[in-house]
Amino acid sequence: MAKSHRRRRAARSMGKHSVKDLSSSNRGSPLAMLEEDEGNQFDWLSNLPDDMLLNIVERLDTADATRTSILSKRWKQIPNMLSKILLMVGPTDSDQDRSDDDVARATATMLAATQSLLEHRSTSASAYPIHHLCMHFFLGDESIRIGRISANTIATHKVGVAEFTILTEKEGKRCSTDDRLAYGKKLNSLINDSPNAFSCLTRLKLENLTLGESDFPKIFRLCKRLEFLHLENCDMGFQSLLEVEHQRLRELEIFRCDFERVDLNWLPELTTLTISSFTSLHDPLSCGYVPLLHTVSIRNSALSWQKMLKLSEFLGKATVSNLTLGFEKEKIWVTPEDPRELSQVFSKLRLMNLAAISKECDLTWTMFVLHGAPSLEELCIRVCDCLGVWDKDEREKFGYSEERKDVGAKWEAYDFKHCNLAVLRIFGFQSKDKFLNYATAVIKAAVNLKDIYLHEKPACKVRCGYISRQSNKYPRSTMEKNSVRTSLSMHTHQLLRLHFSL
Repeated sequence: MAKSHRRRRAARSMGKHSVKDLSSSNRGSPLAMLEEDEGNQFDWLSNLPDDMLLNIVERLDTADATRTSILSKRWKQIPNMLSKILLMVGPTDSDQDRSDDDVARATATMLAATQSLLEHRSTSASAYPIHHLCMHFFLGDESIRIGRISANTIATHKVGVAEFTILTEKEGKRCSTDDRLAYGKKLNSLINDSPNAFSCLTRLKLENLTLGESDFPKIFRLCKRLEFLHLENCDMGFQSLLEVEHQRLRELEIFRCDFERVDLNWLPELTTLTISSFTSLHDPLSCGYVPLLHTVSIRNSALSWQKMLKLSEFLGKATVSNLTLGFEKEKIWVTPEDPRELSQVFSKLRLMNLAAISKECDLTWTMFVLHGAPSLEELCIRVCDCLGVWDKDEREKFGYSEERKDVGAKWEAYDFKHCNLAVLRIFGFQSKDKFLNYATAVIKAAVNLKDIYLHEKPACKVRCGYISRQSNKYPRSTMEKNSVRTSLSMHTHQLLRLHFSL
């Protein structure tokens, strides 16, 4: 009993510490200084160093981290100490419906949050820097106020990473030509009103805009710190040319934009390029000085009037190591080339991903990649077992080809050997001659092949139209798998491993 009483008394005494018990390094912190107003009730969490406390609080999202300021007087300064501020209007999916009421409510909430978190902070002499400022907002009348507050904050604080995602009030599918022109004018007004905010941006995402010929060059000159740029459904008029020159840009994403061509004239730091859906009559891309470019992804649902492209021509002097070409279940839009033509662009290629190939296409044409890329280590083939746009009237309306989808992808078989390919992956595999003959051809050419992965799941991930039933052509039983092994003569390749993956 005596020991129990002493333990309870000791426990009570632990709750009576005050600010006097703080270490000298913590006693002068803003949180600790407020301890004097709390009597003898000691908050142990406030005894943590400021940086440790912020590390804990900033694991919450910005809204929840801000709400902690109501817990006690000690915590009122938390919003002014946050080093990561992420303010978003909500989901930013470009295809998600946006009603006028939803946009108005989101904009009002965003403006209030910006004023609460940044306006006071921009006028104070807070010593706490902002390491990451991320703002997602709608382009409209209130965006001018949001831009001004952000600019003032950036002007008075050392901001590490600053990111703007600027959304339009209408989603892309509802935007007319006039809408895009109007949004382009609003963006110019925002930039002209708050140039300081844009001059410090490291990441910028824009959508549904039509800008003038001089506007994009102006953005590139103003956003000197820009490292990431995402453009979706943007243009400078019909069949316009986008020329890109920037000292620090590392990643460039261009989705569904109506540029006739994108010229990468001078981008000494560019490492990653993504282009999805282009309407060019000719080559959609031209690579100038891009010495660090190593990852390129180009996807397009080619129409009948679009030309077959040569990788050796539109990739120019770029020497990529990771290349993805997506065909979106439509016609193959690249021309198989002789290895001598590809010697420059494929000299450092390590990973090749050929995606969303229509199930009606033969796979033999893809061997030109293996033949032309001596350093290739992994080859991934993704066959989509769905119809895509199948209605005849709709195909004619939008200009899809009525010919066989691989009609232009002809490759003459060569007897060659490849020494570096280690992995072959085939998605959408079926126990058909097309797949078995292709795998056999790769095995014959790739003398050091180590692993073959045969996946049932198709290439398409969203809006596929693929009926999610178990394919009766994928080998499931032991007998079916052994039949595939026999067809591939696996018994003659003792070091080669065959993997089945649903």
